[in-house]
This record gives sequence, C-alpha cells and structure tokens, in this order.
Amino acid sequence: MKNDRQKRIMEIVEREAIDTQELLQRRLLEQGVSCTQATISRDIKQLHLIKEPVGQGRYRYTVSSQRNRLNAADKLRSIFRESIISVDSAQNIIVIKTMPGLANAAAAALDGMNISDMVGSLAGDDTALLVMRDTESARGFCEEIHEMLK
Repeated sequence: MKNDRQKRIMEIVEREAIDTQELLQRRLLEQGVSCTQATISRDIKQLHLIKEPVGQGRYRYTVSSQRNRLNAADKLRSIFRESIISVDSAQNIIVIKTMPGLANAAAAALDGMNISDMVGSLAGDDTALLVMRDTESARGFCEEIHEMLK
C-alpha cells in the first residue's frame, strides 16, 4: 500500500505542478488513495521531494537531485544502528564493537556521513577504529553515537 501510494505520488509530481500537500492529497484521493496529511508529509520526506521555484513566486514539488545519495546514506545509517554493540574512545581514537561481520558496514556508514572531524576509519570483522582530529572531537562524537543508538 505504501509503495503504491509513493509510486503514485512520484507520478503525480512528475506530470503536474503540485505546490501543497493538500493538493497532493486531493490528487491521490481522485485516484482512490485515501491518506492523511501526516502520511503525505512522511512520504514527501522519504521520497526526498523538495520544493523548487517555477516562477512568479510559485513552487512545485520535485525529486531532490541528492535523492540517490540520501537513500544510500539512510540505508547505511540503518545498518549502523543495527550493528553496533558498544562504543568507547581513547584519546583521539574511537573503538566501535559490532556484531560479527558487521564492522565494515558500520565503518562504511560512518564514511558516508562525511564527518568533518573524522580523519579515517579502519574495520575488521567485529571492530572498527575511527581516528578523529583530537580527543575532544572523539569524545563528542562518541556521545553522538550513543544518542543515535537510543
């Protein structure tokens, strides 16, 4: 149902200048798809739709040029959340323990996040090491990872 609705949303925004969620909701209803504004809002976010100007102060929903990259980053974040067992730091190095065989996926997720203070990562079977610029950035990022895992 969700996949069908999102497919229809993509078809609608590709062929028509949709500028509001309410208009999109009406177009879906015309096709026999009933849903709430909150559902459409979530779909817009998941489909990475953005509003672009079309002139004369008007806008329309369109697919973000970053969509493929954002979808990959979301998948990597999911892998990251599901694979981590523990995180700790020692000076400027963060040690991430994962389930067996998943350290590479966790490191790839981190690499895909373009973390400015991360110099690099190295992963084995169940352990990934992150080299940060300094002790403070390692400590701060460790806290961020703990928050992400909640």
